[in-house]
Amino acid sequence: MAARIFKPAQNVMQQGKGATREWVLEYVPAQPRVIEPLMGWTSSGDTKRQVRLNFATKDEAIAFATENGIAFRLEEPPAGKLRPKSYAENFRFGRPDRWTH
Repeated sequence: MAARIFKPAQNVMQQGKGATREWVLEYVPAQPRVIEPLMGWTSSGDTKRQVRLNFATKDEAIAFATENGIAFRLEEPPAGKLRPKSYAENFRFGRPDRWTH
């Protein structure tokens, strides 16, 4: 059973990075989900899909996976650019979208 180690993305609805500091180990699904014909619920026989382990550092997650013999794929977070902006940028002359009020 393979797993993936990654750092979760920032919440789209908020600017804070509260849930993005920890590294996560999730198992890759081994079986596809099946739609139950009577009620229409989705189910799967794969119980490892429910397991999600959080680690403080990338090294701890890698050490856990190698110690327990779990094959893993490491996904590094993309380097984000932080461009400081001010409120006055909204009204700057020469903006490409020609927004006026």
